[in-house]
Amino acid sequence: METQTLTLNTTHTSLYLSSRPQTHLIKSPFFPYKTTKHGLYNTNNFNHFTLKVTCKLTKASKDSVKTKNLIVGPADKAPLLSEKSSDSSESDSQTKPVKKKTTGKMLLRRYSKKVLSVLSNLSLAIGEMFTIAGLMAIGTFIDQGEAPGYYFQKYPEENPVFGFLTWRWILPLGFDHMFTSPIFLGILVLLGASLMACTSTTQIPIVKVARRWSFVHSPDTIKKQEFSDTLPSASVQDLGVILMGAGYEVFKKGPSLYAFKGLAGRFAPIGVHFALLLIMAGGTLSAAGSFRGSVTVPQGLNFVAGDVLEPSGFLSTPSNAFSTEVHVNKFYMEYYDSGEVSQFYTDLSLYDLEGKEVLRKTIKVNDPLRYGGITIYQTDWSISALQVLKDDEGPFNLAMAPLQMNGGDKKLYGTILPVGSVDSPNVKGISMLARDLQSVVLYDQEGKFAGIRRPSSKLPIEIDGSKIVVLDAIGSSGLNLKTDPGVPVVYAGFGALMLTTCISFLSHSQIWALQDGTSVVVGGKTNRAKAEFPDAINRLLDQVPEIVASSQSK
Repeated sequence: METQTLTLNTTHTSLYLSSRPQTHLIKSPFFPYKTTKHGLYNTNNFNHFTLKVTCKLTKASKDSVKTKNLIVGPADKAPLLSEKSSDSSESDSQTKPVKKKTTGKMLLRRYSKKVLSVLSNLSLAIGEMFTIAGLMAIGTFIDQGEAPGYYFQKYPEENPVFGFLTWRWILPLGFDHMFTSPIFLGILVLLGASLMACTSTTQIPIVKVARRWSFVHSPDTIKKQEFSDTLPSASVQDLGVILMGAGYEVFKKGPSLYAFKGLAGRFAPIGVHFALLLIMAGGTLSAAGSFRGSVTVPQGLNFVAGDVLEPSGFLSTPSNAFSTEVHVNKFYMEYYDSGEVSQFYTDLSLYDLEGKEVLRKTIKVNDPLRYGGITIYQTDWSISALQVLKDDEGPFNLAMAPLQMNGGDKKLYGTILPVGSVDSPNVKGISMLARDLQSVVLYDQEGKFAGIRRPSSKLPIEIDGSKIVVLDAIGSSGLNLKTDPGVPVVYAGFGALMLTTCISFLSHSQIWALQDGTSVVVGGKTNRAKAEFPDAINRLLDQVPEIVASSQSK
């Protein structure tokens, strides 16, 4: 690099008077240098002056320098030296293109974008939801959890349901346990992936754009908004105060103003997707990670919870509460005035491994017992035995058996008290029938009606020369036990879904304003309630005070 000094004689017209050093650029291939010139100029036309230029030669080849006309102009009309060097570098890069190597990371990014674009397709997501709804309908139609023989008999190949549905479709596809089948769980996973892809490719970018502060410096741009108006004599500062009072977040930069409100409405779709994912995750956990079981326990007996509970899927994991012993202290019922059963209760006690009572509660329908993740429901009842005295001997516990009735949902239980030698081939006895725990109907050996007794009355009755006293009717409690770790997740998902759905109805409104002289140009848009938005903005603009010009006397 070397320094040269050149002296130029030139003529300019309409030069302005300036006593300060001026920095100009000479835009010519002959002088690719940054120059500083000093001088005193006057406004007379065609005056000559001498310009002394000091410059530094660049690495450009001297042979490439060509003589051209010199153009001296103001700095704002010529590119900077850095710009010129960048231009030259760009031209060099164009003449010598650099081949980019395709790396594994680039291929992975390209493949990921394609996968995300496919998964975030709305039509695909709707199809997945309809598929899940159809599978759930099939799971409701086909009995779940039965033994294979049940499906062989009910869906035989000789007589297919709907002309095609047989056990060969049900068992291999897992439709006998639909909600834990690979098909159902796979569609749920696919729908979850679609929701996450839509969130990452659509919803999150929308939120990022909505959070940016964008000032507009052109009145024409503001007038192109969905709503626009002009305040002839107003201040953008006063407009900002009015908008702040209406709940807007206001930002001002010079004559420009930007305001928005309802940004939470932009976040709501992300929350809706998250809530749906929670619901699906909780449902999957309930279907594949729970335990269920049912038992009928006579009054006074007990059972171990783990002996009753059976896993429902591959995610089922037992807990320490499975070793809890459940004891039925008492079972009793309440009745309507008509004699029908209105409610039934079970007094339960829970004992740990050391035999210590850890919990006691009387449960009823819709009021279960919960302990250690296990829920015990009162679902059914029956009569297990009658306690009787025969000729002051006993008491004897006679087991009661359910009797099949023609139609209806009423229950009937029966037993027999042998009379005579039980080793005789023609044993006869006194029959006893009961519909509930409040009365017993007795018949003699010939099957003739003998009388009715209430177990609580303890009144004797003579039948075939024997005195019978019904001491008590022992009931059995029908209990359902289950563990469902997905219930809290599902409840949380539905709560979040209701909240975010309500928030999604909030309008995200944006307003731009620009001080254009004494006028204020206002424009705005919203994503909800587009019909009401102009009226709401007009009411705010009506509150902006008008600036009245006043003259001061000298």
